[in-house]
Amino acid sequence: MGISWQQLLILLVIVLLIFGTKRLRNLGGDLGGAIKGFKKAMKDEGKKDGEEDEDKDPELLTKDESTKPQQKTSSEEKQSQDK
Repeated sequence: MGISWQQLLILLVIVLLIFGTKRLRNLGGDLGGAIKGFKKAMKDEGKKDGEEDEDKDPELLTKDESTKPQQKTSSEEKQSQDK
């Protein structure tokens, strides 16, 4: 007697109504970033102990800043408002 797909669908609809899609999307992104950071820290700790890391994951090597949109500085905002 497991949970059927209909019960899971009803549960998903209730969760979406309570939290909203934007909050759930942000939560998923934060959770993914935390997991990537944890994996990277574990690999870095292994390197400290003298272990060599032969197979590097290219996803972990990318900077988090490159995936986030850059914020405009105050001078750029003024220039865009003048146009």
